[in-house]
Amino acid sequence: MADVTIYGAGIFGLSIAFACQSAGAKVRVIDPGGVGAGASGGVVGALAPHVPENWNDKKAFQLDSLLMAEAFWAEVAEVSGLPPGYARTGRVQPVADEAGFALAQQREVTARELWGDAATWQVVEADTLAHAPVTPTGLLILDTLSARLHPREGARALAAAIVTRGGEIVAEGKPQGRVVHATGVAGLTELSERLAAPVGNGVKGQGAVLDFAAPDAPQVFADALHVIFHRNGTTAVGSTSEREYASATETDAQLDEVLDRARIAVPALRDAKVIERWAGVRPRARSRAPMLGVHPLYPGQFIANGGFKIGFGMAPKVAQVMADLVLDGRDEIPAALRPEASLPKTG
Repeated sequence: MADVTIYGAGIFGLSIAFACQSAGAKVRVIDPGGVGAGASGGVVGALAPHVPENWNDKKAFQLDSLLMAEAFWAEVAEVSGLPPGYARTGRVQPVADEAGFALAQQREVTARELWGDAATWQVVEADTLAHAPVTPTGLLILDTLSARLHPREGARALAAAIVTRGGEIVAEGKPQGRVVHATGVAGLTELSERLAAPVGNGVKGQGAVLDFAAPDAPQVFADALHVIFHRNGTTAVGSTSEREYASATETDAQLDEVLDRARIAVPALRDAKVIERWAGVRPRARSRAPMLGVHPLYPGQFIANGGFKIGFGMAPKVAQVMADLVLDGRDEIPAALRPEASLPKTG
């Protein structure tokens, strides 16, 4: 018999299952679509921080998670014997003009105050880095907190680790023990319909994989796009954010435009062949933060949803606080990340 049943084999569900196992619990994960069937089966994998200013609980939570990531994914790799594609390679962004340079310098100071010795935010010369993006000033912002993870490799490694430890991942079955709902867009849709108010929605994203190898290079954020150089010798580019869409899984001209912009921003990619086009729908809670805590519809059960674009980056910390809550009743979830932040107001 399982101590914990988790509905959903995406990044939140798998990470929580792994953390529960680390605390000694037996787990069962149920997902009819299989591992990483939704947004967690994407291609980009940017684990990037919010800017170091206007500090709040959500940013502090994310910082903790990004700093936990190296040990978390190293343990997953050790248990599973599979590489999750994690590396803290950093991130570069162009400095557009003098105002951008001044802002970057301010953030360098606040990064020291908020991040401490854990990571840096600094301005560097673009010609000191390979595969650098175009920058009008010849300068780039380099942060050493950002990391990359291959979404599919990460989900596959987590699933293998769970099974290696004696856990179950099945397409269907009855819940056993305590129950966690980590069901992504379907879960947000159910909440919105049952509560007759918008709690969250799906946002489509399109990305592409290029045949270009630079596994040690820092990821690039330029022209509102992520360019991620993966361990396996490919490069991922993404993504769109589409509230309205006809098909959840088909790519179209919007991805072509993303590719054009990426090749302009990073000249090294101009001749790189596209080897995969991907589209999927990501769960976005109304608060834009993950929803963690007691489930609003099912008494005595729990929810972990709304990862949106930061699910993989938030996963280690989400897994920790949810395992503490589910197994021990220890609640250390910030108010900004509770379901109440996205639920309709009453009274």
